[in-house]
Amino acid sequence: MTKPKLMYFDAPVSRGEECRLALHVAGVEFEDVRVKPDQWPSLKATTPYGSMPVLEIPGHPPFAHSNAILVLIGRKHGLHPKDDFEAARHEGMMAYVEELRGHVGPTLRMSGEEKQKAREALAATYLPQWAANVEKNLGDGPFFGGAQLNVVDLKLHMAVRWFIGGKVDFIPATIFDGYPKLMRVYEAVRDDARVKSWNAKS
Repeated sequence: MTKPKLMYFDAPVSRGEECRLALHVAGVEFEDVRVKPDQWPSLKATTPYGSMPVLEIPGHPPFAHSNAILVLIGRKHGLHPKDDFEAARHEGMMAYVEELRGHVGPTLRMSGEEKQKAREALAATYLPQWAANVEKNLGDGPFFGGAQLNVVDLKLHMAVRWFIGGKVDFIPATIFDGYPKLMRVYEAVRDDARVKSWNAKS
């Protein structure tokens, strides 16, 4: 193996896509391994934690969890703060995005009335509070840490994109419209030339 290999499901979503974006924005040529659903059961036991994404770097064993992958990419390629306190602040926000996914994820396995009730409850309470907490941690922007795009911004972008596309049943696509700083981060990442070039070929 002569270049990094990233393994995730064959879809431009969630934890895997933010890691793909980070590698692309960093200018890293990598092997983009796309796993089909029927391949996953046999691969699961071979991963560090039974989950994806998994990143393998030449000379090192595979490692996992999206935040760890993002922080490593960020540190190596100038997409994560060098200052310890600021880095911790960014990592706290990344953990908060994972908290969001932890709340919404169980509803992906629901159906019918159970799913509707659970998601309507999220839209009424948890999601607005989550967005409000993000909003109060954002400054003048356009990105989380100011003028420069960092890996935390890619993670926030993917979280917002999940909902505003209107494909999450029973949660309005307008759920984050009342949070201008959060939407500003989403739009600043969306409009970055490197992100546009990735999306154009995905």
